[in-house]
Amino acid sequence: MSQQTVSRRSVLAAGGLTAAGAVGALGLATPASAHPTEPPALTPTSALNRLLAGNKRFYKGDARHPHQSMKDLHDLAAGQHPFAVTLGCADSRVAPELLFDQGLGDLFDNRVAGNIVDDLLLGSIEFAIEEFGVPLIVVLGHERCGAITATVDVIEHGGEAAGHIGSIVAALRPVVEPLVGGPGDVVEAGVRANVLAQVQYLLDHSEIVQEKVANGTLGVVGARYDLDNGKVILL
Repeated sequence: MSQQTVSRRSVLAAGGLTAAGAVGALGLATPASAHPTEPPALTPTSALNRLLAGNKRFYKGDARHPHQSMKDLHDLAAGQHPFAVTLGCADSRVAPELLFDQGLGDLFDNRVAGNIVDDLLLGSIEFAIEEFGVPLIVVLGHERCGAITATVDVIEHGGEAAGHIGSIVAALRPVVEPLVGGPGDVVEAGVRANVLAQVQYLLDHSEIVQEKVANGTLGVVGARYDLDNGKVILL
């Protein structure tokens, strides 16, 4: 998979957003709430605000753990209507339902080490936004990502990653390699650059995503999760 490091400005612009208006100007979409008691996530903006409000509850220790009862399970057995798609890292500390304080039927999760988009992940994401009218995709990286760290180690010290880990390193290398030898923490820089690169990949390689972003029914944003304090910030 060929990817390039992209700037925050270029990714936001490609997604129809601005750095100042990422939360407030994401467009409109069809209703996508599975839970009648919840405010419907009618737009990319309201979906994003719902996620950020849940994350605030989480890191403040006020999590509600919604939609996790047996009644919710039974209500959802006949069908699902998630309000956001997440593409996150498989890291055991970065479970989206927990850190966004959501529950059954709320999020359409896609998780793989390094939060990398490939054809399979792209098909999964396209299925969710086509089938359920989901108005928001969040690409979620996290600090001290092991996949980024492994990639930096191979670039700096040579050799090869063991087994199929090499496939992860090969996918991340075009994003990370230009940052090696630069100022600051290269792993942190790689985490952020990779999130933006995956956002850009979605925008560049999916006609379904492109169409929905263009007509205002879908927002695509990148975010970073802080392992130390539990906060999610938009990139």
